[in-house]
Amino acid sequence: MKRIMVMGVSAGVGKSTFAKRLGKELGIKAYHLDTMFWKPGWIQASLEEFSGAQNEVVKKEQWIIDGNYSSTVNLRAAYADAIIYLELPLGVCLFRVVKRWLINFGKTREDMTVGCEEKLDWAFIKFICTTYYPRKHSAEERLEKLQKLGPRKTIIILKSKREMETFLKQLQFERKQATYL
Repeated sequence: MKRIMVMGVSAGVGKSTFAKRLGKELGIKAYHLDTMFWKPGWIQASLEEFSGAQNEVVKKEQWIIDGNYSSTVNLRAAYADAIIYLELPLGVCLFRVVKRWLINFGKTREDMTVGCEEKLDWAFIKFICTTYYPRKHSAEERLEKLQKLGPRKTIIILKSKREMETFLKQLQFERKQATYL
């Protein structure tokens, strides 16, 4: 795994945190789509700007890119050799979004564009609630379609915090074993 997409069922599922931890474990830089999509002051990049920023990354030898952004998912999938899909319960996702807002109130997260202070509004909560189940039910079909783009991909689906932790610990174990050989 050298070119890895980290996707998820919803905001708050832990894509950015997981990507950072995965990157640290594998020694691969993690890129956050939010930093490519949002300009300071929560201004959206044009599709051309957003695609261009991703094009610069996907052509590199190694990368981890976290985020969903369906408008450009095929661009990333065409280069990816692995897709990690995270799916935690809706309640966990909502809790994490609210927690993230409380912890980062008045600040900009490191996985967000400078000048985009953490915010939470009813429209975002509604978006999470109305898209969660349709995304959950179509996840397998979406992953199958992405599998057909570019090189054959390893698809990994993690559906709990425990599975996510186990996966990262297994990678750590495998890397330690490789150093002893």
